[in-house]
Amino acid sequence: MQVHIHPFTVHKRTPLTISRGTSAQSANIWLRIEQDSLEGWGEASPFSIGPHRQTRERIAAELEQLIPVLESLHPLEQQRIEALVKEANLSSATRAALDVALQDWLGKRVGLPLWRLWGLNLRRISPTSVTIGISSPAAARQRLQDWLTYVSVRSIKVKLGSPEGIQADQAMLAAIVQDSPSDVKISVDANGGWSLKEAVQMADWLTDQGIDYIEQPLAVGQEQDLPKLYARSPIPIFVDESCFNSQDIPSLADRVHGINIKLMKSGGLTEARRMIHTARALGLQVMFGCYSDSAIANTALAHLSPLADHLDLDSHLNLKDDPFRGANLENGCLIPNRQPGLGITYHASHG
Repeated sequence: MQVHIHPFTVHKRTPLTISRGTSAQSANIWLRIEQDSLEGWGEASPFSIGPHRQTRERIAAELEQLIPVLESLHPLEQQRIEALVKEANLSSATRAALDVALQDWLGKRVGLPLWRLWGLNLRRISPTSVTIGISSPAAARQRLQDWLTYVSVRSIKVKLGSPEGIQADQAMLAAIVQDSPSDVKISVDANGGWSLKEAVQMADWLTDQGIDYIEQPLAVGQEQDLPKLYARSPIPIFVDESCFNSQDIPSLADRVHGINIKLMKSGGLTEARRMIHTARALGLQVMFGCYSDSAIANTALAHLSPLADHLDLDSHLNLKDDPFRGANLENGCLIPNRQPGLGITYHASHG
């Protein structure tokens, strides 16, 4: 197969602030594989969690090293490709770009969208949340109004873990709860910004606010404290940064209610499906999330969305120059189309 690497940069309509900092743009990579007059597309978006620092430069270098290996292989040799990629010890975002491209190519080869190829039911897709970053109560209210103005909102994720403390978190969230439509579901994500004591206190307070669940309340490395929070929390606890792939799930099963699967962490759709089955076998709930992904990565996960309980695939909705189009937002739900593979198109005027 032929492999083509295209760096591209996307810019957020509104910069996003979480407990680890603020981002206004993302330097991503568009990967194209070509075989038998068909193309498969994938995406890698950089992210950084603790020791996992995956930059566009590193991802591009890894993909360049893969080209000589992949040129002698066919996209249908997925088991062989996966073994070679595993042996190369590549970044998870690099693996995600390649795996998604292979799945897209396969769908086009058989003439079916991936959700149809997997036998999934689009009617089971839950609404995707829209994200409000850490800010003042007034700014949070304005961000909520912005979202309500240009998309159909049925679910909201609020970023907490403010460096100003839980009082600032509470003031911001209270403003959002007050201004949100009564039928909108609200969840929170602390991105590891709380201590155990703060997390216990916030769990009680968030329950009174009608919040659905807490995501990543404690920092990576504090997983040993999760059982204490699990025993005390009246609302479900999900982990994100603490769970990269299916191997991470068994050790978390006795201390959380669910896991957040992201393509860039998992290494692609193949591993995402393993994570879903592993989580279900252990009695855990599943949610999907994203980094600064374009429509490619979010559309890819949208094809698996009938298997998830909660969805947070809104990053591309906050981009002002996304060059790709894929799944459509319908009544708050991100619905993949009926085109073969991912169903992605490229619009050069935006990239």
